Amino acid sequence: MKKEYKIEIDARILELLGPNLYTNIYYVLAELIANAYDADAHNVYIISEENAIRVEDDGKGMSYKEGGISKYLGVAKLSRTDESNSVTALGRKKMGRKGIGKLAALSISENVDIMTVANGEKSGFVLSRHPGQEGLLKPIDDEAVSFQKVHDHGTAIVMRNPEYSLHKTTDAIKRNIVNIFPLIDADFRIHIINTDKKDVVIERLDDVFATSLCSIITLGDDFKYLTTKVKTKFLDKRDRLIEAREGYTKSLRMKNNIGEEKDYMLTIEGWIGAYETTKGRKKNSSDFPDNFISLYANKKMGEFNILPKVGKNKLNESYVVGQLYVDLFELSELPDMALSNRQGYKSDDLRYETVIDYVRKILLPEILNKRVLYTILKNADNKKKQLFEQKKLEDKLKRNVESFKRKAGASISSRLNQNKNSNWSSEEVEHFVDEAINDNIPDFGLKSKVDKIKKKVLISQTRKDKVLSDLIYHFLLYNGMPASEILYSNCDDEVSRIPDDVPIFDYLREFFVNSYSDQKIYVIFVTSKNITGSFGTMAEIGAAWITKADHKIMNINKFRPEKPLNDSVTWQTSLIDKEGNITMDKINADLFCSKVEDVCRKLGYAPKDRKINMSYLESMVEIVVK
Repeated sequence: MKKEYKIEIDARILELLGPNLYTNIYYVLAELIANAYDADAHNVYIISEENAIRVEDDGKGMSYKEGGISKYLGVAKLSRTDESNSVTALGRKKMGRKGIGKLAALSISENVDIMTVANGEKSGFVLSRHPGQEGLLKPIDDEAVSFQKVHDHGTAIVMRNPEYSLHKTTDAIKRNIVNIFPLIDADFRIHIINTDKKDVVIERLDDVFATSLCSIITLGDDFKYLTTKVKTKFLDKRDRLIEAREGYTKSLRMKNNIGEEKDYMLTIEGWIGAYETTKGRKKNSSDFPDNFISLYANKKMGEFNILPKVGKNKLNESYVVGQLYVDLFELSELPDMALSNRQGYKSDDLRYETVIDYVRKILLPEILNKRVLYTILKNADNKKKQLFEQKKLEDKLKRNVESFKRKAGASISSRLNQNKNSNWSSEEVEHFVDEAINDNIPDFGLKSKVDKIKKKVLISQTRKDKVLSDLIYHFLLYNGMPASEILYSNCDDEVSRIPDDVPIFDYLREFFVNSYSDQKIYVIFVTSKNITGSFGTMAEIGAAWITKADHKIMNINKFRPEKPLNDSVTWQTSLIDKEGNITMDKINADLFCSKVEDVCRKLGYAPKDRKINMSYLESMVEIVVK
């Protein structure tokens, strides 16, 4: 029997639709994988060949005699119209609906070999953007129909001379496929056979991502297991970082395909998470981004990324990734809401609007809050580690100093005792001392390290005077002082605080009062009537006096600073009203800039020009003329 292959679509439409339907080779592969899934395949193979890309599956194949081929060539005929024809023989929910996914391969290749075998019957033809008269396609002789992985049943799609190519590395191909097509289950495997001929199976998408997350919210029982994949060392906060929920449900009143108005239950399942880090995630400019929120229906991607629609373009949104499954999108009795290229949904559909609203108002803010919590915990943990290392260095320096004193003293004593009856000259004694110091000077090798990691500036204040303290802090930063070198207990920036469970007085005592390092801390005192009732501030004043720390006074309203503060020099005064508004006269504005600049200068940072600082200050406070 001579086989004839006729495509049922206008050739002009085919020419236009083919090259413009899909914008990325991985979208094309996703369509072909979906077709394999609908064909009840257990395995689909993506194979790199010379000047071709082959996609094979071990599905049921298509029989020419039984009409499978003619059904395939009926382009744009709905593959499912109701629930009765929406399930495969294996009980899988069909992914295809529009009947045009089969044209996906034409987006990257003008001519595509279609070869299939069903019950031992082979068939083949060339799907082309330019079919012959009356839509006739070039047949492939049964003897020329060949497969690499298929035997008794299955289909091969061979895209000749493709306009787009796969990545050179298998890892890159895997990474992009898992981004756009989640592996269904153990009964459906996607294989990559690259130029090295190795058969590599793609892992589950959610498993791949889960191990990179620091926090996650799962929706529905099918995704609860992912909470075990996300590891955290903050065990006491685990329930706040990792959370399993029931699927989100909402009843919607909609009209079906025949105009009947009915209630439908929209259910959102899946997961959304936040990466621990984004470093090194996107490997190639052609890769899909690794921060996205994808929408799936019947386990097939409907829209790769809704994050731009639900987010506010905040920096921490770059850590977000998620997969949400909404099968109501593909319910056969409801109008089709997918765009023709399967790369998005109609934005005015009630189902879509409901999902977008839920993600924007609830799901995305909640995962971002978990990411913020993780950042706080991580920074606090890192700070504790830094503090521990600082203490180790401090303790080692103390031991080294004591060792130095002991060794140098012994050396000098030994030299002087060599001849007890000699009258050593001052020059000779000085020489002995120099020798002893030079011999033992390596003991001081840690001093520069200790000096380097210590805080340089303390803003001593009460919480009630935070508004002026914040101004001083930001002005120090503006003039080049690193936040890591500022100690400010009520700072909004966590880097300038010590760990919450470390008393500031213990910190000051350990690293400044009892330290062998000569790196002193420079103190800026924010003084007001509030300090008289503040034990903390008074203790800091005492510590500054004991350590002879240089200090500046920034005063509020009519309070008069007293000793042991250096009240013999001019202090700066700001006026602050009950609403927290700061006012300065020109003299005190100039004093404010001068004192901040002097602190920066003495600690080795070049401050900005006075005119620049005055202009910056004017933008932050009211400056009045007396």
